[in-house]
Amino acid sequence: MLQLRPYQRASLDALEASWKRGGRNDLIVLPTGAGKALVIAALVRETLAGDPAQRIAIVTHTRELIAQNHQELLAYWPEAPTGLYSAGLGRHEAEAQILFCGIQSVSHRVGEIGACDLVIVDEAHLIPRSAETRYGRFLAALRSLKPDLRVVGLTATPYRLDSGRLDEGAGRVFERIVYEANVGDLIQQAYLSPLVSKATLTALDVSGVGKRGGDYIPSALEAAVNQEWITRAAVEEMVSYGENRRTWLAFCAGLAHAAAVRDAIRRHGFSCETISGETGKRERDRIIRSFRAGQIRCLTSVGVLATGFNVPAVDLIALLRPTQSTGLYVQQVGRALRRAPGKSDALILDYAGLVRMHGPIDIVTARTAAAVKGREGEVRAKPCPGCGALIALNASTCEACWVEPGDGEAEVKHEAAADDELPILSEQALAWIRIRAWSFRRRKQAGLPDCLEIDLRLADDRHHELRLCLEQSGYPREKAVQCWRGFGGGRDAPMTVSEALDRQDDLIRPAAIRIRSQGRLTETIEYRFTDGRAFSDLHRLDDRAA
Repeated sequence: MLQLRPYQRASLDALEASWKRGGRNDLIVLPTGAGKALVIAALVRETLAGDPAQRIAIVTHTRELIAQNHQELLAYWPEAPTGLYSAGLGRHEAEAQILFCGIQSVSHRVGEIGACDLVIVDEAHLIPRSAETRYGRFLAALRSLKPDLRVVGLTATPYRLDSGRLDEGAGRVFERIVYEANVGDLIQQAYLSPLVSKATLTALDVSGVGKRGGDYIPSALEAAVNQEWITRAAVEEMVSYGENRRTWLAFCAGLAHAAAVRDAIRRHGFSCETISGETGKRERDRIIRSFRAGQIRCLTSVGVLATGFNVPAVDLIALLRPTQSTGLYVQQVGRALRRAPGKSDALILDYAGLVRMHGPIDIVTARTAAAVKGREGEVRAKPCPGCGALIALNASTCEACWVEPGDGEAEVKHEAAADDELPILSEQALAWIRIRAWSFRRRKQAGLPDCLEIDLRLADDRHHELRLCLEQSGYPREKAVQCWRGFGGGRDAPMTVSEALDRQDDLIRPAAIRIRSQGRLTETIEYRFTDGRAFSDLHRLDDRAA
């Protein structure tokens, strides 16, 4: 029989303690990948062990989750008296003592199902606050049959953008959170996969996008981010980071955006498919099977795969959909938390600025998520000066590289310590080289407009040259603008080389540089500043030809 982990046992003990105090509507908060299905299975078996006459309904919103929860219980308790009620699964076993069901199938069929003593809701954050909804009508009808009905919700995100915490406010279904496990603790205990989040060079600008219901208007959001040069730059960066990673997910802002990202990834030679709410059932099943089997490198997603999607091998997530919703952010990142053979960590590429907005995932709780509401624009994370990983504003060290924020020799000492104490990281890391000075000049290009050439003089007496093609159009111009901004030159980049030379004092010289090869023709240049900022840029080596 499957064994509960300590935190899973603690969650059920906390629930039992609440029941003894008279609690009837309780929440258990467990991160994605923490084994909610096993907790549900254990709760069902222990409830019936205490009272074999009890009747239990386990309710959720997708056939995939219904099937997963059902299978988990049978693995934990093969003789369980179970049944399924789901149109999507083609089963309508209404009389089962333990009934796994979809809310869409049962919301109007309480008379057929009959009374229950306990309802367990998986992905409870999807229960709307209004009583005039499927969940509201379903629970009200069951309570009319059994007034002392108990309801237990399980979720990784016990809050909603429109109405805050699930256990607070008028019309709430749940009275309290009885147990909340922390992502950081479970990563430290090796139950979840470590995450690394990088501050990307490509950033999505949604400053002019309007909001409705607390989040960005979908059509306006997609129009802002679905631009060819942005997609090309983001995908180029994504591919450079993901070349040695095996399973990628990209969360996009709309159907056209997801298709554009998919096509850009394919142009780099990687297999990629798109899944949305409009994807047919058979096609969706086929794509996910192929993705799980490793036959598809990347999926681009629109409005799906953020909950109930279980592919443990996912080791890269691209956040390409800006959102004010902390819950959506946590659910998206959570797709990478599961452990898998050969998976040492997962990389989060945050093009949408979600880590900065909502905070590192291991510090997001029900209370901090609720506190974010109404505080738009507040930065809640900073890049590590050592590796560029996004860490909490108040963090004194970065777990990814063990570099302490700051400047001077302290940084070098911590990098050396990482080499000695954390070999699994030092094997992946390259040394930072200090930049002693830089200079600017105009560079002639055959058949092309002049460019701005920045010559970096390094501590080992080498030179590194960077070219900003400010006078070109399209992608070269946009890449130059991003570098100008990355060096602190401000939003309005120069239009000409002459203007750039006049404004060179606006730029901030990086403190150090690190160069990573991304194959024969490309390399990633990472820059670190004394104020803790870091950014990276992808270069094609043949772009430097004279």
